[in-house]
Amino acid sequence: MSNQIRIGIIGYGNLGKGTVKAVKQSSDMEVVAVFTRRDPDSLQLEDAAIKALHIDDIQSYQDKIDVMILCGGSATDLPEQGPQYAQLFNTVDSYDTHAKIPEYFAAVDKAAKAGGKTAIISVGWDPGLFSINRVISEAIIPNGETYTFWGKGLSQGHSDAVRRVEGVKAGVQYTIPSEKAIDRVRSGENPVLETAEKHRRVCYIVAEEGYDESEIEDTIKTMPNYFDEYETEVHFITEEELTEEHAKSPHGGFVIRSGNTGKDNNQLIEFSLKLDSNPEFTSSVLAAYARAAYRLSEEGAIGAKTVYDVAPGYISPRSAAELRKGYL
Repeated sequence: MSNQIRIGIIGYGNLGKGTVKAVKQSSDMEVVAVFTRRDPDSLQLEDAAIKALHIDDIQSYQDKIDVMILCGGSATDLPEQGPQYAQLFNTVDSYDTHAKIPEYFAAVDKAAKAGGKTAIISVGWDPGLFSINRVISEAIIPNGETYTFWGKGLSQGHSDAVRRVEGVKAGVQYTIPSEKAIDRVRSGENPVLETAEKHRRVCYIVAEEGYDESEIEDTIKTMPNYFDEYETEVHFITEEELTEEHAKSPHGGFVIRSGNTGKDNNQLIEFSLKLDSNPEFTSSVLAAYARAAYRLSEEGAIGAKTVYDVAPGYISPRSAAELRKGYL
């Protein structure tokens, strides 16, 4: 189809692979190319129509790609790549270091405006879908409390962070919510919960030979923005155990808003996800917001955007008239 949205992908890890699958399920999009820092011939792309290219070739594709989806990690990739490529392409990314989103937004916004492009940052389910639900529920029930619980599940961002610690050969991190805390919230108690009361973090690490495991453990447990505020367990295992027991990427969680709309009426809003594959679901959200980035760009809405700036109709493949008739 000549009117398909032409998608480029930077990075071909779990998120990049999931994004190829997600775009294939969208009839109004096509993947033109996957860009990598590795040898492009090493990528095993199932579709021969998709080009595998080195990142150094990316500028020659400015007029061949409508939206570039950035599939790197938030720890080191996206802080560099987000502003760099937002000046060249309309972009979508899944930057998820919550505490640093304002400064990341500012950097990407400056670059996108300089290039006359549209960049939607921090797209996924948290930040992303959970962020939207927190704002909606608080606006509807202003007198109350909002609670977010993640897991039980494997966190892509936190797993990426532990893998970048010196001496870590491979590893994963699971976020475990407190059932006791969830039950207290659902009962309408509206408790004040400390960070450590809501979750704990469990890491399974394969250490490089010759590195001190206690030093690796200490580095992980004291990592700011990721582990320092949480009860964190670090378990060292073999590569075989990692492959056999931690190959899947389940995740999920809840956003719960509890509060009063009158003297005695307690109201509860809950949004939840149960995911067999965290990266494939995140990729599906990225693909939907790539559609929005393209439409906003066509309307001349340049600069950085977040999910708060994108109306739901922009992510749907259906027209506004179809949505009014069939969904409203």
